[in-house]
Amino acid sequence: MNFFGYFMIWLAVTGRISKPPVWQMCLYICIGANSQSFANTGALVTCVKNFPESRGSVLGLLKGYVGLSGAILTQLYHAFYDNSKALILFIAWLPAAVSFIFLRTIRIIKIVRQENELKVFYHLLYISLGLAGFLMVLIIIQNRLNFMRIEYFGCAFVVTVLLFLPLAVVIREEFNLMKTKRQALNDLPQLQVVSENSPSAEFLSVTEEPKTEAAAPQTEKHVSCLENVFKPPNRGEDFTILQALFSVDMFILFVATACGVGGTLTAIDNLGQIGASQGYPRHATTTFVSLVSIWNYLGRVVSGFSSEVLLTKYKIPRPLLLTIVHLISCVGHLLIAFAVPNSLYVASVIIGFCFGAQWPLVFAIISEIFGLKNVNPIRVPFTHTCHLWAGLSTTKPTPSAYARCLP
Repeated sequence: MNFFGYFMIWLAVTGRISKPPVWQMCLYICIGANSQSFANTGALVTCVKNFPESRGSVLGLLKGYVGLSGAILTQLYHAFYDNSKALILFIAWLPAAVSFIFLRTIRIIKIVRQENELKVFYHLLYISLGLAGFLMVLIIIQNRLNFMRIEYFGCAFVVTVLLFLPLAVVIREEFNLMKTKRQALNDLPQLQVVSENSPSAEFLSVTEEPKTEAAAPQTEKHVSCLENVFKPPNRGEDFTILQALFSVDMFILFVATACGVGGTLTAIDNLGQIGASQGYPRHATTTFVSLVSIWNYLGRVVSGFSSEVLLTKYKIPRPLLLTIVHLISCVGHLLIAFAVPNSLYVASVIIGFCFGAQWPLVFAIISEIFGLKNVNPIRVPFTHTCHLWAGLSTTKPTPSAYARCLP
């Protein structure tokens, strides 16, 4: 979808095909722009399912990198292309290539919570903060100086290295896990082999449990999806799609998202025109428009990690944090509305931060209220998940297995 939509736009812009009508161009834009929603949903839902105890941190990291993606693509584009029309072709093939290359890494894994899981996420956070800081400095310098192609290439190389640096953290953790497992196997106690004819074997004999006939499977009555639309379960349990859509909670979330995200996004999209109308110089307008993506990133990672800490330690719910973010964004809107001198700098920071902060909170709230059953390809039973969190096996050892393990 991504490649088809933007590639058709590139063919039309460069004149390689006949000029399409307006509705056809709108269709190409719709297909290309909405393609990222599928990749976004697949990655977010899978990671939240794999790390249910750290969903805030996971969402903050993933949405934070999404916030930096525009600045990252800009640096890569300047390094490889010098034609503005080539940007459309670049946007067409790069996301599609990344999706195909890393497709197998997006998968459900066995949930075994590690002791240092949160510590690893903080290491990934520090790397992303370094990338965001480098991009911020880079944007400011590039707006003041004229870069050559070789300089753009060097900047793109550093950005790529910082982008793939989390792989070093992952490889290190996998190596440590492998080392721990190998050490645990070497530390196993020596087992004594007992012959069946020896007297001590009598003490090891275990009577087998009587076999019980398997109960006849009970046929459950099929319930139509339309019969329980207005009979939702308790909050936190698994809702069906229709139950979630017609619930009061979803309506409130929809209105809050439409007003909060819609209001901040409208202000961000029009910052250039707002700055020009209020008499700001052109270079200043360009600078704070470019830096909005950095504040957007900071809002995403801060809300993701801070909401996890506040919920765990102080029991502060995420809906309350979302309300606070909306109230803070109102301050930015008021600064723009009253045109206070030099206030647009502060307003752009507030609005960019609040726009990014809303996304991890909204996704985490939806997963906490409506469950993950119907937004995830695989459902893990609750008891199974609890055992895996504790690092235990759910398979009950048989008496003979106990006997073989006796020293």
